[in-house]
Amino acid sequence: MSYVADPRVDAYIDALPAWQQEICRRVRELVHSADPEVTETVKRTVRPYFTLDGNVCALLAAKDHVNVFLYDGAIVPDPEGIITAGHDNKTARTVAYRRDEAINAPALVAMFRQIIANNRAGGWRKLKKNA
Repeated sequence: MSYVADPRVDAYIDALPAWQQEICRRVRELVHSADPEVTETVKRTVRPYFTLDGNVCALLAAKDHVNVFLYDGAIVPDPEGIITAGHDNKTARTVAYRRDEAINAPALVAMFRQIIANNRAGGWRKLKKNA
């Protein structure tokens, strides 16, 4: 897969322990596979964000896991139950991955694609307002 890598995202990932690097690189590949127009940047000083007509997701490595923040306003269905926190959050929900935990790639990519579709339709705030 081909995409423009932001060197600041590379630096963030490269500074992590190997198991967190693996998770972050896999999530990065998956979000880019969801749509070739996804771009990456750094916001809040060091946090990697993936965007397309709005935020799609962000990465945050914690001591014993990696958080993937999904910017969906809690409106994207989660039929496979991959959301681990923020169920009632009004902006983003979280999928946390721990060492040696499998990533449900089809479920995560499906959520990325729905977030992107929602962004293209005006964003989750507009969609919630018009619901």
